Amino acid sequence: MEAAVYIVTGFLESGKTKFMQEMLSDEGFSEGERTLLLVCEEGEEEYDEALLKQYNTVLVNIEKPEDMAGDALVQLDRQYRPERVLIEYNSTWLLQTLYSAKKPKNWELAQIITLIDANTFELYLKNMRKFMADGIQEGDLIIFNRCTDETPKSKWRRAALAMNNTARIFFENTDGSMDDGVADEDLPYDVKADPIQIGDKDFGIFYLDAMEHPERYDGKRIRAKGRAFRMQDMPKHCFVFGRHAMTCCVDDIGGIGFLCRYRDREPATNDWIYLTAKAEASFSPLHGRDAIILIEEETAPAEAPEEELVYFNN
Repeated sequence: MEAAVYIVTGFLESGKTKFMQEMLSDEGFSEGERTLLLVCEEGEEEYDEALLKQYNTVLVNIEKPEDMAGDALVQLDRQYRPERVLIEYNSTWLLQTLYSAKKPKNWELAQIITLIDANTFELYLKNMRKFMADGIQEGDLIIFNRCTDETPKSKWRRAALAMNNTARIFFENTDGSMDDGVADEDLPYDVKADPIQIGDKDFGIFYLDAMEHPERYDGKRIRAKGRAFRMQDMPKHCFVFGRHAMTCCVDDIGGIGFLCRYRDREPATNDWIYLTAKAEASFSPLHGRDAIILIEEETAPAEAPEEELVYFNN
């Protein structure tokens, strides 16, 4: 029998223990399964023993990464025969440590949830970026908690999406409400303009927003500066219009862009161009998901921007 594994990671005092207890008490999540709860750090909040007993859960503390070495996890599986495994993970160990540990063959990763305290996010991102980025890059669900009206949600959302553009991101406010942090007015360009003028420094924001909300741009005309790229297995009469971007650090640079259908002549590969195009919300074979496809209206040669690399921290 497969045992679904749920990993909740985040820095100390990011709310992991409270979140795990809420998971256990959620009627839609718990149906009496034998649950093994592995706790990899000791926070201020403790688990309610009565709650653990009520939901058929046994808690095992993992005090240091070495405690997962060898057959340790396999032995725990043999001892407790869990139908489900919850791991409150210490983010300073990096998830690769857990990935590398020998695990029972029937353990199947179901979800990674990353919790972030809004009060310390920018401080940790600046001073402990490697550890903060680890959970964001690997997370299926990212939750910023303890948010207020002053929380720069759009900025932080872009920062997270730059590291992991497939994650679901939510903001939990101090009043208990939750939202996705998306607001049209936070965009640095006018989405009602014709065409929408994308500044050189705003290309990354445009890319992330168009990937997440292709319907916002459907049927609208876009004007932006970028480069023409070729890729294998491209649809006929198409090129990739995009830029190179730094997603996490200087060692993590890759291409971002959209499929563009040209009218008459394909631009030379790697040339900088001004592109005016109509956007269509559609399935993109380039991304393997819904995005926007650009239909060329006009192309003109362009000089490289002052900063050729795209950043996502605007």
